[in-house]
Amino acid sequence: MCENKYSTLGIIFYLHPYSDNLLKRLVKTPKLYFYDTGLVCYLTRWSSAETLESGTMNGAILENYVVSEIMKTYLNSGKQLFMYYYRDKDAKEIDVILEHDGVLNPIEIKKTSNPGTKLTKVSGLLDKASTPRSKGAVICMKPALGAVDKDNYIVPIWMI
Repeated sequence: MCENKYSTLGIIFYLHPYSDNLLKRLVKTPKLYFYDTGLVCYLTRWSSAETLESGTMNGAILENYVVSEIMKTYLNSGKQLFMYYYRDKDAKEIDVILEHDGVLNPIEIKKTSNPGTKLTKVSGLLDKASTPRSKGAVICMKPALGAVDKDNYIVPIWMI
């Protein structure tokens, strides 16, 4: 496990890749996230909401925010979290995989208010895993809860 003094201080954490013997060509490098996206903005010298909104890293900051909020929700409720990401050598990626009760729930995080079924296609990669895939979600800017299709929900960011 890749830990350092900053992760022990609660400044950053690592999201490790989902590992399964049946899934091949997996990238094994953990992703680094900050618990506080305000600190990220300060360190990148983005001084306004407008700069963040139009900046090249706005999708990455949004992903960091969502992943850290999921992490903090579990930590604050005292529940153990089994959260991963998936990326293969063909650059196919699932932003978050939550594992619980013997199933995998894939989650995509996108800065869009109109998510389509194309965003959930990559979740099919988990069908090759030994743990069954269940419902997935796209966490996005849409103002209301909805569904992409029968297997994937649309979850507004404000609901996390």
